[in-house]
Amino acid sequence: KNINEVSKLNIQKVGLIKFNPFSEAGGDHSFSLALLDGNKNGIIITSLHARERTRLYVKEVLGGKTKIDLSKEEQKALQLSIKI
Repeated sequence: KNINEVSKLNIQKVGLIKFNPFSEAGGDHSFSLALLDGNKNGIIITSLHARERTRLYVKEVLGGKTKIDLSKEEQKALQLSIKI
């Protein structure tokens, strides 16, 4: 029983969405990555890549939900990770 409880704290659910947020850049170099444990707690990391710079954002997930609004790509990554 203890092993099952402890193992729920490990990353078990992963959702990755690659996308192109800028029309002037070619390719899907940006991404949203959801990493959740067995309790649906974790983070969503989003990287927006442009020619001049790359921006990185992190949002906390508790019980499969966030307090901060998610972009459509972040929502897709979260939904994909929860299905696994």
